[in-house]
Amino acid sequence: MRLTQIGGLLLVLLILMIVGSRLKNKLVWRISGTMLCLAVLFIAWSIAVLILPDLYGWSGFILANVWCAGLLLLGLLLLWQHFRAKVRRVVILVIPGVLLIFTLGVVGVNAYQDNIVEIRASEDEINLIAYEPFAEGTQAAVLAELSALQLQYPLPRLDGATALYPMYAAFVRATYPEADYHVYDSKYDDGLATVVCSRTSEAFEHLLAEQADMIFVAGVSQAQAAQARAQGLTLNLTPIGREAFVFFVNRRNSIVNLASEDISGIYSGRITNWSELGGSDATIRAYQRPENAGSQSALQQLMGDVSLMPAPEKDIYSTMGGMHRVVADYKNYRHSLGYSFRYYLSDMQGGEDVKLLSIDGVAPTVATIASGEYPLADDFYVVTVTREPRTEIEERRAENTQQFIDWILSPQGQSLVEETGYVPLRQD
Repeated sequence: MRLTQIGGLLLVLLILMIVGSRLKNKLVWRISGTMLCLAVLFIAWSIAVLILPDLYGWSGFILANVWCAGLLLLGLLLLWQHFRAKVRRVVILVIPGVLLIFTLGVVGVNAYQDNIVEIRASEDEINLIAYEPFAEGTQAAVLAELSALQLQYPLPRLDGATALYPMYAAFVRATYPEADYHVYDSKYDDGLATVVCSRTSEAFEHLLAEQADMIFVAGVSQAQAAQARAQGLTLNLTPIGREAFVFFVNRRNSIVNLASEDISGIYSGRITNWSELGGSDATIRAYQRPENAGSQSALQQLMGDVSLMPAPEKDIYSTMGGMHRVVADYKNYRHSLGYSFRYYLSDMQGGEDVKLLSIDGVAPTVATIASGEYPLADDFYVVTVTREPRTEIEERRAENTQQFIDWILSPQGQSLVEETGYVPLRQD
C-alpha cells in the first residue's frame, strides 16, 4: 500500500469524525476520532523506529518505543473517562482500534520502505593520489634499502585494479626514475613511462590494445580470456601475492559467519532471507559489480557451475567504493550484503562501518590468508601479453618488463607486497 492510500484512509476517518460531530452522534465521533489519533500515532512510531536507530543505535529504538507507548497510554487514559460506564462501547472501540493500529503499523512500515529515497552511493573511488609514487608525503610503502633494480627508458607502462595501486605504486617508487606519474591518465605515449590506475576492466582493455605492458589484477574473467583468444593473444598470469576475497554486511547485522554454500545460495537466488541463515526475518539485498570487474570475476569463480542470479541495475555498483558505501549507509542496512578484497576494505576504505564475515568459521586475516585456512584466499597477478617486438624500443621495453616481474618476485619486491598490507608469496 502506498502513502496515497494511507492518506486516503486517514481522510476517511477524519470525515467520519466530522460527520459524527455534525450528527451529534458521540459514538461515531469518538470511535473515528480515537482510531484516527491512534493511526497517526502508530504511523509516526513506525517511521521513528526505522529512523532513530540510524541516528542513535538501539538506544534510539528503545527511546522511540518508550516515547510512543507513553503517548498511547496517556491517550487511552484520557479517553477512558468517556467510556467507563459503557463497557459495550469500550469493546466496540478497542477491538477495531487494535486491528486498525496493527494494520496501519504494517502498512506504515511497508509504505516507508517502498517510498524511502535510496542513498545512491557516489561512484567515486577513494583518493588514490595519496599513493602516487613520488608525491610529497605519499602513502606508498617505501623500500628499506636501495632497490637492486633501477629501470631506465623505455619503462614498462603499468595499469591495474584500484585495490592494487598502492602496491605497484610502491614498486614504481623503488625501481623507476623519479617523475610525475599520474593516477588517472588517458594518454599513453610510447616515449614516456606511464603509471596509471583505471580499474580492472579498463586496464585489461589497455593491455590488449598495447596501451599497457603489464596490469596488476586479482584475476582474469572467462569473458576476458575469451576476448584475448579471439584476438590471437596469449595471456601470461604471474602470481605475485595473495589476498582474501571477503563478504561484508553493515555492522548492525547480526550475521557473523557464512558457509561457502550459503554464498552460492544467496547469489543464485535460492536463499533470499537472512532468517534462513540464523539472522533476522529480512529479505537479503545482495549487491553486485559489473561484468569483468575484479571482484565480480572472483564471485563468478566462487559460484563455479552455479548460475549467478541477474541483479537489478540499481543493485550493481561500478566501483568497490560505491558498494562499500551503500552497505554502510543505505537505510536498508540490515538487509545488505556486499563483497570486496580485504586490503581495500580494511586499509584503503577504513571499513569500521561494515563487518567482514567469517567464511566457514574462519575470519579473513593476514595470518589465515598466509596459512591457507581462509577458504576464499587466492593469488593476485601481473598479467602480460606475449607479442613479438616490432622495433628496438619495443624489444627493450619487453626486456625491462620481464626484469621488473623478476624483481617483484624477489625478496625486495615481496617485502613491498607485505609492507603494503598484502600477503607475499611463500619464499621456499
